[in-house]
Amino acid sequence: MTTASFSASNTAAVAAAAAAKTVLITGVSKGLGRALAVELSKRGHTVIGCSRAQEKLNSLQSELSSPDRHLLLNVDVRSDNSVKELARVMMEKKFVPDIIVNNAGTINKNNRIWEVPVEEFDTVIDTNVKGIANMLRHFIPLMLPKSRGIIVNMSSGWGRSGAALVAPYCASKWAVEGLSRAVAKEMPDGFAVVALSPGVINTEMLQSCFGNSASGYQTPDTWSLKAATMILNLTAADNGASLTV
Repeated sequence: MTTASFSASNTAAVAAAAAAKTVLITGVSKGLGRALAVELSKRGHTVIGCSRAQEKLNSLQSELSSPDRHLLLNVDVRSDNSVKELARVMMEKKFVPDIIVNNAGTINKNNRIWEVPVEEFDTVIDTNVKGIANMLRHFIPLMLPKSRGIIVNMSSGWGRSGAALVAPYCASKWAVEGLSRAVAKEMPDGFAVVALSPGVINTEMLQSCFGNSASGYQTPDTWSLKAATMILNLTAADNGASLTV
């Protein structure tokens, strides 16, 4: 190898290393979170993933490129203490995220609001809204010393419109939109907090609403190609935006 080619190769390697990000994703056991984690690992980024399903986390670990560089933990975002412990572990291991994707979410079974059990309504709000609030509470303070960072709160088209039979879900995603815009105003320069609608994807959640017709929409794996690129290219200029993949 010539000196010139070695220099070019070395420069490229340094540039690639500099571009590598640490990305924290909630809800990685299935669907969009899992697909995004796999895609980001393929691109050389470090993935910190969490879910309540330990068996699925174990399976995902083997699917990630260079599995030893990633960290997958059993966390319930509905629990402030569980998220607090996640933050403690990450600090201990010196993993401070460059990007957070608050993806963990759930939806109610199709029902009119007066027929939705109170426990089911609470689960949707506790996961989709309080779960994000717990993540913001414990991770923004960790990111502030770096003076930069991106926080992506997964929203929905139903966070910008309404639909019958999924009122709890719509309410939760409208809350995500409002929470994201408000927190964006609290962040210092160098940060961005955005609400991101994934579009319509063939996930278990969509299947619960659309039934067999959900199969006509793109898969999470296909979606993750565009979503990963979009998320990685977000900057502080996007702060407060409501975006769609």
